[in-house]
Amino acid sequence: MRELSLHILDLVQNSLEAGAMIVKLEIVEDLAADVMLIRVADNGRGMDEKLRQLVIDPFVTTRITRRIGLGLPLMDMSSKRCDGYLKIDSTPGQGTIIQAKYRHSHLDRPPLGNMVETIKTILVANPTLDFLYHHTVNDRTFTVSSREIADILDGASLTQPEILIWLHEYLSDNIANLYGGVEE
Repeated sequence: MRELSLHILDLVQNSLEAGAMIVKLEIVEDLAADVMLIRVADNGRGMDEKLRQLVIDPFVTTRITRRIGLGLPLMDMSSKRCDGYLKIDSTPGQGTIIQAKYRHSHLDRPPLGNMVETIKTILVANPTLDFLYHHTVNDRTFTVSSREIADILDGASLTQPEILIWLHEYLSDNIANLYGGVEE
């Protein structure tokens, strides 16, 4: 996958397929420490220790739509290539936490990608999902939740064109502010 945002979409899809109703996405970019950390936590069905160890094998997948699962193996490979790691903590019946760490300045680190479209896709495609996005770049932080957006919209659908435009601008402005007002 060329962008980390595509990995994030894959991780959220894995959470949904595991029955998660709550998904929390955290991204930390600490330039002084030269770290990029991506964490996706859910309250899905979780995995036992055997499956947890197997999911980084591309020929192991719980999906029935295809026989090969590449998301976690590719993220594991890219994080290790960038002096980082992929860590999976999971408890059956409680959920899973996937954490990937990269050396931020590493030449081979994939770009983060279009987080505005990534967050919009997650929110619009999953209207009942309790989703929290928390992104930190050095000392700047942006947090948004599906609950917060639902309160702002007071029952209006995210699929309405004027609301999609508002959501795009809201996310664009706040994510750009993380980088000093300039989109990455």
